This record gives sequence, structure tokens and C-alpha cells, in this order.
Amino acid sequence: MTIATKHKASTMGDLLNNFSNYIELEKGASQNTLHSYILDVKRYIEFLNNLGIQEPERITSDHIRQWLQLLNSLGLVDSSRSRNLSAVRAFHRFLNREMITKSDPTEGVQGPRVHRIIPDVLSYRQIQDLLNLPDTEIPLGMRDRAMLEVLYACGLRISELLGLTKTSFRAKGEFLLVFGKGSKERLVPIGVPARNAMKQYLHQGRPQLAKPEKRTDIIFLNSRGEPLSRMGFWKILNGYLAKVTWKDRVTPHTFRHSFATHLLEGGADLRAVQEMLGHASILTTQIYTHIDREFLKEQITSFHPRGR
Repeated sequence: MTIATKHKASTMGDLLNNFSNYIELEKGASQNTLHSYILDVKRYIEFLNNLGIQEPERITSDHIRQWLQLLNSLGLVDSSRSRNLSAVRAFHRFLNREMITKSDPTEGVQGPRVHRIIPDVLSYRQIQDLLNLPDTEIPLGMRDRAMLEVLYACGLRISELLGLTKTSFRAKGEFLLVFGKGSKERLVPIGVPARNAMKQYLHQGRPQLAKPEKRTDIIFLNSRGEPLSRMGFWKILNGYLAKVTWKDRVTPHTFRHSFATHLLEGGADLRAVQEMLGHASILTTQIYTHIDREFLKEQITSFHPRGR
């Protein structure tokens, strides 16, 4: 089939659907990434339709620049415009890959310069303050202590933490098998304090929270025996934050930032931290350098404040 024939056979809406299937099935994109990309490309196609452009071959670099200018005039911040451009670049590369177009109009188009925001990081003393708050004499306190320990010990995203199951443990419980963005797997070492907190919760706390009629392998449960939700975790975290004397802004992601920064401050290898965070690019990890398998385990044991 020639490129011209493909143009006639496919509307821009058809191409968007095909692109959606491609990034979901072949690229393994997460649902959040898929939703963002499709929303951004759909908005881009609507812009082209308003210009009377229905065929991909007619799109030029000038159209891309006009679109970026429009987003700027609408008040989208640099990071949002950069994300939109990334989505449209992916769309045009897909069209090239499928031989629907011969050229990529996004080539040579400069996106907005995004200034990285240095992430919030807690001091080790602040981390200790939070870790000491849960009452480990009761099941919910055992659960909360285990969650906070694992977040900080392993640098997990909150979705990764809440997705852990009984089968997530590997190598005699010294590693966690984590499913990150795009369903990508990685092994993360878990230090001794976090392992001990998990053992206490799994042996003493979780059995009291679990309900026979609500069977699940998810590790962290709410008081009804159901998998704990993001909102549920937020409420728990905010409850503990209300008890500390310091009032720094803290989110679940703050533990991940603190994990990376404390490791790098201690002298850990940047690529090891990249591997444990599940970052696709080393450049993403370098935002944590702002403060001046056995190998990964060594890094945790040697450089993490709670690695031993």
C-alpha cells in the first residue's frame, strides 16, 4: 500500500486510535501516560482541523510552532508545553514508522526550556520522627510503620507500594519485585529495618486486618480488609504530619526524593540509584545530585541511613 493510499484510508481520528493502540500495546505505556498522550494529541489534531488540515503530509514545522505559541497564549506552563510536544513528537514518529508520512515536522522544533524544580527532601532526623510515630502494638500501627519504612528504604512510588503483594519478595526477602511505570519490573533491595517492620506487620498485623470473605494478596490493607487506596494513605500520612513539630510540605513522593538524595549524599553510585528508582534515563536521576543485584544491595547497605 502506498503512502497516498494510506492517507485516503485513514482519517486523523483513525490514526489517533492506531497510535493509542501502539503506545499501549507495543510501548507498554502506563494508563496515566496513555491518557496524557492521547489528550495532548487529540487537542493538537483539533488545532489542525481548525486550520483545515486533514492529511498528515500537509503538516509543517510552522504548524507545530503555531500550535506551541497557542498553548503558550492559553497559559500552559513550560513543563506542560514540553509534555505536549513530546506527545506530538511520538505521534509523528509513529506516522513515519507506519510509512504514513515521509517526514517528521517536529524535527528541528525547539521546545520550551524546562527548569527542573529541586525536589523537597526531608532530613534523616525528620524521617526518624515520622517512623517513630506509628503505634506498633496495634495492627494499623504495624502497617503504617511498615509502609513508611518501605517507602523510604526502597524509594518506591506510592502506586508501587500499594501494589505490593505477598509474592513481591525475592531472594529470601532481601529484595522486592516492583512493577513501575509502563508495567516495567525492577528488583529493589530492602534494608534490615524495613524488612523487620514488614515481617512484624505480615506475621502479626495483617492477619488481624484480613477478612476471609475479601481474599487478596495485596500486602497493605485498610481496616475493612480491602487494599489500601492512595487517598487512604494520604489520610494516614497527614494524620502523622499533624503530630510533628516541623511543618515542611510532605507528600508520598517526598520519601522517594529523600531516598535518592540521602543515598547520593552518602556516596552511592548514580547508576545504581537510577536502577533502584526505575528511571529510564540517567538524566532524570541527576536532579537528585543538588546537595553536593549484589551491587545494588551493597549500595543500600553502605550508603542508605537505614540500610543496616
